[in-house]
Amino acid sequence: MSTKYVYTFGDGKAEGRADMRNLLGGKGANLAEMNLIGVPVPAGFTITTEVCTLYNQEGRDAVVKLIESDVKAGIAATEKLMNAKFGSKGEAFPLLVSVRSGARVSMPGMMDTVLNLGMNDDAVKIVAEKSGNARFAWDSYRRFVQMYGGVVMGVAAAKGEHDPFEAEIDKLKLEKNIASDTDFTTEDLQILVKKFKEVVKNKTGKDFPTCPWEQLWGAICAVFDSWMTERAILYRQLNQIPEEWGTAVNVQAMVYGNMGNSSATGVAFTRDASTGENIFNGEYLINAQGEDVVAGIRTPQEITIEGSRRWAKQQNITEEVRASFYPSLEETMPQAFADLNATQQKLEDYFHDMQDLEFTIQDGKLWMLQTRNGKRTGTAMVKMAVDMLNEGLIDEKTALLRMEPNKLDELLHPVFDKGAKAKAKVLTKGLPASPGAACGRVVFFADEAEIWKARGEQVILVRLETSPEDLRGMNVSEGILTARGGMTSHAAVVARGMGKCCVSGAGAIVVDYEKRCFSIKDTIIYEGDWISLNGSTGEVYLGRVETVEAELSEDFRTIMKIAEKYTRMHVRTNADTPHDAKVARTFGAKGIGLCRTEHMFFEGDRIKAVREMILADDENGRRAALEKLLPMQRGDFEGIFEAMDGLGVTVRLLDPPLHEFTPNELEAQIEMAKEMGITAEEVKQKVDALHEFNPMLGHRGCRLGNTYPEITEMQARAIIEAACNLKLKGLDPRPEIMVPLVGDVKELKLQADIIRKVADLVFIEKGVKVEYLIGTMIEIPRAAITADLIAQEADFFSFGTNDLTQMTFGFSRDDAGKFLPIYINKGILKNDPFQILDQNGVGRLVEMGTRLGRSTNEKLKVGICGEHGGEPSSVIFCDKVGMNYVSCSPFRVPIARLAAAQAAIMHAEK
Repeated sequence: MSTKYVYTFGDGKAEGRADMRNLLGGKGANLAEMNLIGVPVPAGFTITTEVCTLYNQEGRDAVVKLIESDVKAGIAATEKLMNAKFGSKGEAFPLLVSVRSGARVSMPGMMDTVLNLGMNDDAVKIVAEKSGNARFAWDSYRRFVQMYGGVVMGVAAAKGEHDPFEAEIDKLKLEKNIASDTDFTTEDLQILVKKFKEVVKNKTGKDFPTCPWEQLWGAICAVFDSWMTERAILYRQLNQIPEEWGTAVNVQAMVYGNMGNSSATGVAFTRDASTGENIFNGEYLINAQGEDVVAGIRTPQEITIEGSRRWAKQQNITEEVRASFYPSLEETMPQAFADLNATQQKLEDYFHDMQDLEFTIQDGKLWMLQTRNGKRTGTAMVKMAVDMLNEGLIDEKTALLRMEPNKLDELLHPVFDKGAKAKAKVLTKGLPASPGAACGRVVFFADEAEIWKARGEQVILVRLETSPEDLRGMNVSEGILTARGGMTSHAAVVARGMGKCCVSGAGAIVVDYEKRCFSIKDTIIYEGDWISLNGSTGEVYLGRVETVEAELSEDFRTIMKIAEKYTRMHVRTNADTPHDAKVARTFGAKGIGLCRTEHMFFEGDRIKAVREMILADDENGRRAALEKLLPMQRGDFEGIFEAMDGLGVTVRLLDPPLHEFTPNELEAQIEMAKEMGITAEEVKQKVDALHEFNPMLGHRGCRLGNTYPEITEMQARAIIEAACNLKLKGLDPRPEIMVPLVGDVKELKLQADIIRKVADLVFIEKGVKVEYLIGTMIEIPRAAITADLIAQEADFFSFGTNDLTQMTFGFSRDDAGKFLPIYINKGILKNDPFQILDQNGVGRLVEMGTRLGRSTNEKLKVGICGEHGGEPSSVIFCDKVGMNYVSCSPFRVPIARLAAAQAAIMHAEK
């Protein structure tokens, strides 16, 4: 049986359906499903994602030959359903089509679209005659030349230049004294078509194609090509979307929102994508086509009366002015709005999720062009899940599985201090496109935003409107400000997906790229000046506005309670101070999985005692210095054990090489020499003697403790004394002492013997006992391979995947940045293994270590404390392996808790 590459839809029938999104892409699958449930959708067909994979493997010619007959059959089916003729030169109305991408997950604005394809000098005359609307015909033609010229033929603006097509539009507007595109006459549009073709010829050296079939194949291949553009690759990397998924291509009969004042186009959301409120909202433009709304070139109007009034209030526009000049779709086209309102409710009820809709109204008739599960902010994600759960649309498991764990990070972001905000100067107000508080220096170009960020600056990217080419700059910016565009513009949708603060459509600002500034009346803001954005209100402030920690909502707490209900694996935190421990506990941490004792050595004056210990000539000198450190460390542990009362606290013994604590500057060496009563030259010699060629593999971790047992003795005493002191106060401390960098069981046994001996002495001295555990960090490949031996001496394993990744790959974490981006771009690696656990290599060692360890110690407790402990896909892997807990930084705890709950549900279902 031959493979099917093209699936048709139209007139209430479809060869595909919603559960075929992997093959048809999200857009194609939902277009098919909307047909099947009776939603009005223009006819067309979908070329599958498999073809995209073949295209990238075998090239254009092979793929065109493979699917040519199927595409021709798809066009024929569409002609029949729409009663039109593709490439018509005769009596029939010309069939014009849109060619759109459609990956299995939404990638807004990342890939290419072409509208009005099939238009040429013959077709435009027939469209004008048959429609009785010459202006509409020529407007569609100029749009097609502009879009095809940019998308397929590669006409683009150089940095700092205006789009060459838009430049021609602006020139003609000035010449004709016209304010808006809709003011162009038929003759003006004919001039633009001619000018646009000249732009194409000048920029590419090629004539604009007139053959509809040549146009169609050019557009189909351009969509496939757009899967591998820099912006699409970057978006996939940011959102962990596999390259092999590919994109489908949807070829669909055009319906026209630009046929006059009884036609319109728009984008809508069944709920508010920013706040999560159950409010139907969206934007539309009369006498326009879809790209006008999302491109941000024209600022659209609100769909509902309620939304329109809310917008007018934000802009300080009176009700009288609003109703006259900015009416809602509900007011201008009440029947079309009623149809749209009924359809949006039907689609949300059917898909059980918030829908992002694209629609066109042609001469009063509603057509749906797309529905998909809408992108949303972290706040909206949580609220929608809780609301839909309460409404009975979804159950608890669905509410959890629908969440993107990383988006919870947005809820923890700082917000503006109310007092500071009240005093701040408001420069202007735009649309609250994506919530949050952002402060940064103004930058006008995406590539320069990257440069500024690389040197440690916080930046706000300011643009007339953003385009997919700005993605890199948007990604590194604290926030985005645009002069044009609405709540559904490219800037708004992409910012929400990224969790970036965004204010769009701030129409009062005048951006001057050449002078690198923007102005608001008499105020000029230059590149490098500080501004602040309030993405929740749309306000733009002069200078930096102070921020405070965010308050967590009741909806957030509800989701965390539900997550707790389904979680099998606990989440701990990596914390070195009582403050961090308390913060993590408020987020639901079930203990500390990593407390780094070396971080404490830099507090206050204790670094001097540490250096005395390091630079001492003999054991007696080291012990004298360690005596100074003992009460300091004991106090630290008391604070942390108290903050985690009743929960386990894993304390890692000293891990870094000693040279990290030494005074390397001459001034500091002289000061150290005075304190120790020796010469600066002696200090320098001792410091030089500690130098190692490869300190990450050198004298550190348990090697220090076994070389200098007195260090382990001091730390063990500080830990056990702190625990005993708190138990005497009626608290429940639960210390777990972790020996780092073990590669051989004998290393652990030597350290464990010291710890137990010290603990027994302290128990006698204090007259009280505490329960404690001794374990090790598995961070050396040999430890994972010999885990069955090591587990006989350990109560627990904690996988230190930062170092385990370094040693397994042979990558230096500090130097790998020089080649890792290249490796990812070339497909050698899919992700940075220091950010996302390498499950095929490092993960196998983790799995092996866990299995071997429990083969000789059934009660062995296993966790992970590397940076991967807060990364969702890595957390899911840890649950699959059967770990008892993951540990991560305090502000990642909610993310890990949600991921752990999702993992438990997924693995239970399997």
